[in-house]
Amino acid sequence: MVTRCTQYLLALCLLVSVPACARGLPDLTGLIDDNFPAVVKINTVERNRTTGGLPPQYQEIPDIFRHLLEPRRQQRPVASMGSGFIVSSDGYVVTNNHVVDGADEVVVTLTDRREYEAKIIGTDTRSDLALLKIDADNLQTIRWGDSEKLKVGEWVVAIGSPFGLDYSASAGIVSAMGRSIPNENRENYVPFIQTDVAINPGNSGGPLFNLKGEVVGINSQIYTRSGGSIGLSFAIPSSVARDVVEQLKEKGRVDRGWLGVAIQDVDRNLAKAMGLGKPNGALVAQVEAGAPADQAGIKVGDIITRFDGRKIMVSGDLPHVVGQTRPGSEVAVDLMREGRQKTVRLTVGALPGDEGEHQAGTSVPSGVGGRLGLIVDEIPETLKQRWGVESGVLVKRVVPGKPGAKAGLRSGDIIAQLGFEEVEDLKDYNKVVEDLPADELLPIRFFRAGQPTFRTIQIDD
Repeated sequence: MVTRCTQYLLALCLLVSVPACARGLPDLTGLIDDNFPAVVKINTVERNRTTGGLPPQYQEIPDIFRHLLEPRRQQRPVASMGSGFIVSSDGYVVTNNHVVDGADEVVVTLTDRREYEAKIIGTDTRSDLALLKIDADNLQTIRWGDSEKLKVGEWVVAIGSPFGLDYSASAGIVSAMGRSIPNENRENYVPFIQTDVAINPGNSGGPLFNLKGEVVGINSQIYTRSGGSIGLSFAIPSSVARDVVEQLKEKGRVDRGWLGVAIQDVDRNLAKAMGLGKPNGALVAQVEAGAPADQAGIKVGDIITRFDGRKIMVSGDLPHVVGQTRPGSEVAVDLMREGRQKTVRLTVGALPGDEGEHQAGTSVPSGVGGRLGLIVDEIPETLKQRWGVESGVLVKRVVPGKPGAKAGLRSGDIIAQLGFEEVEDLKDYNKVVEDLPADELLPIRFFRAGQPTFRTIQIDD
């Protein structure tokens, strides 16, 4: 039986605990009010998206033959949307690369409903970032924060336009730091921030704030089985984004460090066999001949435990650290070799094929890139060795809206076949392109990060 005294104590506990609980939650109203004007909505249009294709039962047919069975494809405009934020009062805007990838028109909308057509200053597929420019002045900007100081459990806030719902805010906590998520080319240069903030389609490219109102991340990816948020989202850290943005603004591309090694994780048994107290570091499984690692004397079987003073706990940490190191830098590398600690010094190389698809704005002089809209060159010997290719041409730049861009080609791809003709070198490429028929779907074979891929390309002239 509950006594009156017990009832009084329960009521008192409720009165005390509810305000105490409320006091433990952050008040986000000021942060959101202060930063809304610096967040933008981005709408894009791709005017000539190819539609149509084969029924599902024919999808296993190789691409090189598929075009013979496909119905005539139709061209139609495709619209998409995303978010972004202003980083300078004179109109520079940051968003995701996948928000503007392939777009012929990019429109930035401010919170006061002003709209501006944006120029693409530069894009970087490896970090999924893009820098835009609108013709406006005296704009409110965000303040960058230091993502290196973020801790798991810290509150963060996202602002963006999920599903086109303008300028929505959502909050949550940092769930994990330094997540390694390889992209479609199996490259891994971003140590993602994992959060449980509700991020949905349309939030891409929007800012992730700490409680100081500083941008510590750019919302980029979600893990979902439904197409909507399930509380598993990933943001590009500001420590990566700031460097990428500065390079895109300065030169329209991003230069990254490169060692020339293939690596793997160290498990418990390998750690014991190689003299480590616990599993950590990146085990060198292969060294490319002539690469910076080879020149420095790094060998297969070495376990890299520190790079330029930064600990390498798992193999995925090494690409993050190396990629952020400027080419030409001289660094110390700590490693374990046959159970003994060793330090070597090396000069960091430049990651091959690291060119932005868009440079110095979207306006491109007429005729640049030829019939395909591709600027190509001979393949450097280091890249041939790295990807194991012997012939072809290296794509240095892709002109937006041209056949190469519509076919999905990117800078760094190596074209090995056009139509039914093999491409041996630059001279061969120019001859093959000149002879390609117009208004006809043709197979194109290229290598991306060493992986062969067939697609189709069509010349409009």
